[in-house]
Amino acid sequence: MGYRRETQAHPLIREKCRELIFDNDILRKIGDIFLDNIKKGLAKATHPTAVVKCFPTYVQDLPDGTETGKFLALDLGGTNFRVLLIELSGEHFEMKSKIFAIPQHIMLGSGEQLFDHIAECLAIFVKEEQVQQETLPLGFTFSFPLNQKGLTIGILERWTKGFNCSNVVGNDVVQMLNEAIGRRGDVKIEVCAILNDTTGTLMSCAWKNHDCRIGLIVGTGNNGCYVEKQENAELFDDKNRGSGKVIINLEMGAFGDDGSLDFIRTDYDREVDKHSINPGKQTQEKMISGMYMGELVRLALEKFTKEGLLFGGKGSDLLFERGRFYTKYVSEIESDEPGMFTNQKEILEELGLKHATEQDYVNVRFICECVSRRAAHLASASIVTLLHKMNEKKVTVGVDGSVYRYHPHFRNLMMEKIRELCDPSIEFDLMLSEDGSGRGAALVAAVAARQKKKVSAT
Repeated sequence: MGYRRETQAHPLIREKCRELIFDNDILRKIGDIFLDNIKKGLAKATHPTAVVKCFPTYVQDLPDGTETGKFLALDLGGTNFRVLLIELSGEHFEMKSKIFAIPQHIMLGSGEQLFDHIAECLAIFVKEEQVQQETLPLGFTFSFPLNQKGLTIGILERWTKGFNCSNVVGNDVVQMLNEAIGRRGDVKIEVCAILNDTTGTLMSCAWKNHDCRIGLIVGTGNNGCYVEKQENAELFDDKNRGSGKVIINLEMGAFGDDGSLDFIRTDYDREVDKHSINPGKQTQEKMISGMYMGELVRLALEKFTKEGLLFGGKGSDLLFERGRFYTKYVSEIESDEPGMFTNQKEILEELGLKHATEQDYVNVRFICECVSRRAAHLASASIVTLLHKMNEKKVTVGVDGSVYRYHPHFRNLMMEKIRELCDPSIEFDLMLSEDGSGRGAALVAAVAARQKKKVSAT
């Protein structure tokens, strides 16, 4: 694990957690299945039945540093929603942003309500920034499974992350946003690109690091994208604007939805899936992402408590309450120095477990480590698959998301595992994205504007 522990977890707990620990042979097998899934997603004949959808994003070019001007970005991908104004000039950029909440009733209401809410937030923001008289290009980060038919056409495949707005699935979300803006009639905004957060992450990192070819999200959800040759992306039906490449949105959170990962799933995974808003969907995401990691730990804690292996067999109402052990607790518990339990003691007391012993603390930490390490290793297996598929000698992976950002060991666990699994001739690095879903969206808009200028100049 990369650090020394003073005390061992209980032998029975160690034994029962073995199902959460994958050796390299299992991870290589997972990588092989993932590669097979990618090939199915890219090919026209097998795409309809593929679970890893490999949607072309229609983003053909990465930033080259010549992008200039003012751009808006919208970032919708969770319970908060952001509007950003970004000014680019060469290597310099300025950014202003504002966060708006999305109330639960809107997350579960109608599509029209959702987009009216977004348009209202946009209008408030551009008026505050006094740019309502300018027609600004906008990049729209929409972090849900999209089937893109062009840079400005995105058909929602399905909702994830707790959203379930009616009359959006099967419709073009850009058109819905444009209609909502039109209904207001008080702002001038040109939506010139739609993307998801993983494409934004790649673009944001590529602006600073021209070796960036892969984007990865490990946050509320889990997804990835990478730069593919257009000839391999059989669903890509735009004209080649010169790069010969296109960013592919994998929608890899759905990896395993066809049962191909059942051989590594545990009772905790099945329980999490059963009580989720989308049973049978987003199988890998439910093993990796922040929306579920805390609950996976809680289920293990509940099971071991009822078996008398934790807390003297005496739990608490809060420990047995679904969703009450937050993913941030996992990061906080693992942030304690080995042998110290300051954060954990506070968390367990908050959960009504004041009677926890030092051995309990060691056991709880071990369980957290098993769940988070499994997540890091699954993410690593996917990245290694992409590195081998792309067959480039030097690749940077842009990464974003709350789990990757805030878990104290996630990056190190990934670096170590990728190094073990990856062809040693490939030089790789993991780069934390600076605001991929915001800055990245503006950069996609900026690159689109740059291309448009180029076309009109010829």
